[in-house]
Amino acid sequence: MGLLRFDDPAAMRFAAGRVPEDHANRPKAAVMRSDRLEVAKGVFEPGEGASHAHPEEQVLYVLEGRLLVWLGDEPPYEVGPGEGSFHPANVEHRVEALERTTTISLKDVVDPAYHEHGALT
Repeated sequence: MGLLRFDDPAAMRFAAGRVPEDHANRPKAAVMRSDRLEVAKGVFEPGEGASHAHPEEQVLYVLEGRLLVWLGDEPPYEVGPGEGSFHPANVEHRVEALERTTTISLKDVVDPAYHEHGALT
């Protein structure tokens, strides 16, 4: 399965059941994973976001809109269309949408606890 269709839940085998507990204040995202990679498309409405740390490295790429990002001890910064934010493993990070924002998230070595989503295999 090479083609990923993030806007067609049936085509990507998206399990819309639950959002991981650390994403409780975040909208559901279209998530697909393999044993070593996760790719997700998320949409945040203004004021929505997430705050957590995880063992995976993550790149969050903004397709449209703007996010305010807090990463570890760094001062907050804005990320807009065509920009991204790199989140090292186990570093606390928080994002908040400043306007309606669509993102693509890429993670390596995915925690197996996230088993309820679509598979890339």
